[in-house]
Amino acid sequence: MAIDHLGKENSMAKYMFRTSYTRSGLKGLLAEGGSGREAALRQTVESVGGSLEGFYYAFGDTDLILIVDLPDEAAATALSLNIAAAGALTVSVTVLLTPETVDKAVGKSVSYRLPGA
Repeated sequence: MAIDHLGKENSMAKYMFRTSYTRSGLKGLLAEGGSGREAALRQTVESVGGSLEGFYYAFGDTDLILIVDLPDEAAATALSLNIAAAGALTVSVTVLLTPETVDKAVGKSVSYRLPGA
């Protein structure tokens, strides 16, 4: 259960998908255009019960960034595996946390021993 920016519990968690196009993916992008790929990936995210919050092309090591709300880690894993297996994009996924979630974590007591201590 995630906590949204208003401090309310939300059944969806946010994920950032950082992707880079392969040669075949670039050919598809050139043929279909940026908006066409956005529509296709929105449909892909929705197929696992999620919603696409952000879709951005970028310069540098990452070509495309998706910010998505997903119901669980299984949905995130399914998206990552299926997108990568198609061969048009490489995929890296990051779980995104709200400040409220970090506040909740900071308030937890953790028993930890340093290595060698």
